[in-house]
Amino acid sequence: MGPKRPLAGARLVMPGLLERAYRRLGGRYPMAVLLVAVRLEHVLVVVGVAVLALYVRISLLEFALLSLAAVVGQEFYIAFTRRYFRARLAPLVEWLEPGGNGSATSAWEAAASMPFELLRLWWRGGYPVLAGMGWCLFAVWLLRLPGWAIPVLFPIIQVLLAYANGVACFIVERGMQPVLDDLAGDLSEEAEVDAIGLPLGRRLLLALGALTLTVGVVVAGFVEPGHPGLGAMAVAALISVGVTLTVALAFALLLATSVVAPIRRLQAATGRVARGDLAVRVPVSGSDETGVLTQAFNRMVSGLEERERLRDAFGTFVDPDLADRVARDGTDLRGEELDVSVMFMDVRGFTSLSETADAQEVVGHLNRLYDVVVPVIIRHGGHANKFIGDGLLAVFGAPERHADHADRAVAAALEIAAAVNDGAGGSLRVGLGVNSGTVVVGTIGGGGRLDFTVIGDAVNTAARVESATRQTGDDVLITSETRHRLSAAHATWDERPPIPLKGKRNAVELYAPARERDPQLAYSGGAPGTGSE
Repeated sequence: MGPKRPLAGARLVMPGLLERAYRRLGGRYPMAVLLVAVRLEHVLVVVGVAVLALYVRISLLEFALLSLAAVVGQEFYIAFTRRYFRARLAPLVEWLEPGGNGSATSAWEAAASMPFELLRLWWRGGYPVLAGMGWCLFAVWLLRLPGWAIPVLFPIIQVLLAYANGVACFIVERGMQPVLDDLAGDLSEEAEVDAIGLPLGRRLLLALGALTLTVGVVVAGFVEPGHPGLGAMAVAALISVGVTLTVALAFALLLATSVVAPIRRLQAATGRVARGDLAVRVPVSGSDETGVLTQAFNRMVSGLEERERLRDAFGTFVDPDLADRVARDGTDLRGEELDVSVMFMDVRGFTSLSETADAQEVVGHLNRLYDVVVPVIIRHGGHANKFIGDGLLAVFGAPERHADHADRAVAAALEIAAAVNDGAGGSLRVGLGVNSGTVVVGTIGGGGRLDFTVIGDAVNTAARVESATRQTGDDVLITSETRHRLSAAHATWDERPPIPLKGKRNAVELYAPARERDPQLAYSGGAPGTGSE
């Protein structure tokens, strides 16, 4: 798999530097992003030492030693982090390596979980307590501070480390974006992914809280003249905590609600659309990016609803299975040769009926008949291809492939004949001819008008066989081509004298259901092999 193709949208959301690094490093890229992110924390811990220097007089040597101690502590954390992530990134690395055959789902879960895994590892490993306490003891010893400095420095160090780790988390999230974009191309839409993460509302609350505390202590250090001491640092920290838990918390809650609430409404609406509710609309409650996104969502759902109406309307004029296939694969159903069975049905005495009844009555008779016939064809896996006046052409074995297409076609013909004889067609009677053979299947047309059809001698022969039912007096006739393809379930047939068919040089062997046999017995009541209903 791996990063081999250009990303259509990656350059719109990612800096070119990250994109180039991803393409160059391949399977080494995720670990490189992780190490860069955690090593950037070195800068922040050194800044923390500088903040301490605002309150306590520190020589250049002491500053260097305290910074070195903080960096060494970070290096232990980095070694632990590298070891922890090596196994967890294995599915992602396998997918990224050239020629790798790793699971895209597992790789995506590993990549998407990296940022929060880093945040969670920081607390699980106990690093803040151990490193913070160790550095506190070293600073108190080196600077000859009083013992009460430890409970002052320790919580401030925890806030600083939390801020640094949060920055690293966001850097990893940003750095993994081109990998996730690449993975999305191989991830199935039906895939169930289970990545861990931090909800957006909590991110805002935690980020704003840590930022307020950190900025408060830093600003107070700059404002206070000289080196006011750890007492002033403690006061600044307490004031920052108070501001964080009151004014900043209220602002953070309002901001989180403002950002998250429209997204949650879109999320809920998306779930309803996935369950088939295309009437859902989300009120546009803002003019920012979420408002624009909501408008786009409503337009998208409106388009889906219109498409569904067209699909339903399309499905009433053509076979539903064909409508689904066109919606899925498009209209370019290329011509191909297939072995199928063709059933042709015609209404007997239709000309006389047309002469004695008005147009609406004639159409009503035909529609009631087709209301019985078409469901039988569909239930047996056939495709009602054409309505030709009072005739019907049905195909079994295309567009959906069925090896037992002859059994399906004959079973459908026998059931239709039995239903019509039982009065399902009213006063109408029908003749049915079934033939099997090779035909050309595909879309034919032009000028924006296409028709799915079957062409070939087997189709013409089926129409001629149906016409022969008027001579033999049978409701159903099949050819020898069809009979040879039948299973043992259709073994009892009476041979009819060969009849010359129009357009055929040689007479065609015809067979009808045995006279002594009830036509219903030739049909099991369901699709071949399914048993009776």
